[in-house]
Amino acid sequence: MPGLHGFNNRFDDAVYRFAQIVHDAKTPAIPVLFTWPSLGQARLRAYTYDRESANFSRDALEDLLHVLARQPRVTEVNILAHSMGNWLTLEALRGRSIRATRSATNLKSDKLKNVLMVAPDVDVDVFRVELQRMGEYRPRISLFLSRDDQALSLSEFIWGGVQRLGDVDPTQEPYRSEFEHDHIEVFDLTSLKSTASNAHGRAFAEAPTVAAMIRERLIAGQALSNREPDLSDKVEETTLSVK
Repeated sequence: MPGLHGFNNRFDDAVYRFAQIVHDAKTPAIPVLFTWPSLGQARLRAYTYDRESANFSRDALEDLLHVLARQPRVTEVNILAHSMGNWLTLEALRGRSIRATRSATNLKSDKLKNVLMVAPDVDVDVFRVELQRMGEYRPRISLFLSRDDQALSLSEFIWGGVQRLGDVDPTQEPYRSEFEHDHIEVFDLTSLKSTASNAHGRAFAEAPTVAAMIRERLIAGQALSNREPDLSDKVEETTLSVK
């Protein structure tokens, strides 16, 4: 299970948090940490620096996905992305789809099955465009949203008032129809209010509950392979986690 950190996450913090997520989720996967050069500071200048660093790292993430897909003992790859890591993930998936041969055989045999987007710091309009560019050649996408995420509200201010994907109301239009049309599964975490964490980190503060949601999503994805996974499959699955 590879991991990739997001904004304001130094290497040591990324290692610790990723290990905690893997432990709490009790996921039967192989953990691998992929890092990109975050400045590791919670300041406006650092935010723009990290965004450029994420852009710089998209080819490396795409290369990693390619390497994993070529491993015969890796049967499935799933991505768990948090915050700014979702932008990097979408960029890598877009580049991947451009280079892909969109045949029915390739779509069926693609090892990248699921992308779980937690508190995505992504422009909603950019998300629409990225989905259109990927077309059919994309994994199943699940969104974990919180409508009271103050960190994303600040990001919205920085980007000129354009709403971020991670704090939309999935029951309102046009989002409800768009998510349904694109077969995107949505989990609203707003009600999971923890006194130990703000909304932006709610998915990890309430790890047991959210991990259960993730496990259910992964199990649903495995069921679509039309066969029962045996023990070796569980060991050989790979999940790419972006924090």
